[in-house]
Amino acid sequence: MELMKQLEALTATFVGTVWGLPLVCLLVGAGVIFTVYFGFPQLTMFKHAIDIVRGVYDDPKDKGEISHFQALTTALSATVGLGNIAGVAVAVAAGGPGAVFWLWIAGFIGMTTKFTEVTLALKHRETAESGHVHGGPMYVIKNGLPKKFAFLGWVYALFVILSSFGAGNMFQSNQMASIINTSTGLPTWIAGLVFAVLAFIVLIGGITRIAHVTEKLVPLMVVLYVGGALFVVISNIAHVPDMFAMIIDSAFNGTAATGGFSGVVVKEVIVQGIRRATFSSEAGMGSAAMAHSAAKSSPIQEGVVALLEPFIDTIVVCTITALALLSSGVWANGEAAGVDLTALAFSTAMGDTGAWIVTITVSMFAFSTLISWSYYGEQGVTFLFGEKGITPFRYIFVIFTFLGAIANLPIVLNISDGVYGLLAIPNMIACFYLAPKVKKTLSEYKRKLHSGEIQRHK
Repeated sequence: MELMKQLEALTATFVGTVWGLPLVCLLVGAGVIFTVYFGFPQLTMFKHAIDIVRGVYDDPKDKGEISHFQALTTALSATVGLGNIAGVAVAVAAGGPGAVFWLWIAGFIGMTTKFTEVTLALKHRETAESGHVHGGPMYVIKNGLPKKFAFLGWVYALFVILSSFGAGNMFQSNQMASIINTSTGLPTWIAGLVFAVLAFIVLIGGITRIAHVTEKLVPLMVVLYVGGALFVVISNIAHVPDMFAMIIDSAFNGTAATGGFSGVVVKEVIVQGIRRATFSSEAGMGSAAMAHSAAKSSPIQEGVVALLEPFIDTIVVCTITALALLSSGVWANGEAAGVDLTALAFSTAMGDTGAWIVTITVSMFAFSTLISWSYYGEQGVTFLFGEKGITPFRYIFVIFTFLGAIANLPIVLNISDGVYGLLAIPNMIACFYLAPKVKKTLSEYKRKLHSGEIQRHK
């Protein structure tokens, strides 16, 4: 027991070190640099991104397996998850209302980071003999960087596999089983077994079936959750003006102690907001690029589609969570935390119905994240071992889904969260090295768009 406690403390230190200020600065700095370098594509290309998702510019000749919308929802299903419910509650509780402002800033610049990594993924993706398309930062490193960087592709692939088992799998099933047990009394092993069976049914169909599930599940869960959170905000509409004033003021001045809430300095406010936005949207991690690589699209078009993700995930869904917490006043509650704090906010306006909405959406968010991260893990396995490793990986992944629901595995989860943060390093090296190629491709795309060479088909 003593050894386990020491290992848990050691791995917790590992996570804290990885997700410290240097990584936050790297991701924010990259977002700022790319935003300026590419001419604020999150503003200039936003409407174009929506048109692409609508299929206005679809070209039957483009390679890939899934549509723009399916690629977007598959990537969103991995990012719109427990971080939007529990993570934002943690950020607001630890950093105060001001964390929301910095969450907005990080989400905005993260849109360009997503654009960059997804554009590169499609430029350097590969098509296997089976006809399946594979892509992501490891293929960008392999096909776009000098040979001396090749080892970074192997490192990235290994870290993706490890992350898929922990943060993308066991953590999701654990939280889902826990909240269902709290709400209904259903034993965690039953919830875990049901979760594992459902996951297996989806996973055996590969990216095509995953995409078909996510294109229906993501809009439903976002509408249900955002609708509930908006009801909380509208129910406390009188507090909204003061709430926004509090967000802006505490973003630059810190937050004074309120009830059970401890006052924090500006540095902590900034770190909490940016860290939550980064962890939630995955901008800079390169993970979403693997889902987008399967899209029937050209590099720039899919990169433009990808910039919508941080907007939806962070600026919309995370923000509405924060507004529900702040407008209801529960953010200063010193007893509840994470999912429980969000459920408390919903309950203040809707009673038991509010708590049930959180329970249902947590389950949906967790499942959608899990099935998308299984695909990311498969891409890491394919890169290292070839497609022959996919089937064994799926069986092992489903077993870990069940184990995550019934076991307390802080050491495994700490290691997974740590290596997940390390994904940013090889990904950012590739993005910075190849940024000039992205800019050249973007300029050429804009020229063709304005000249009419790229035509609307609807």
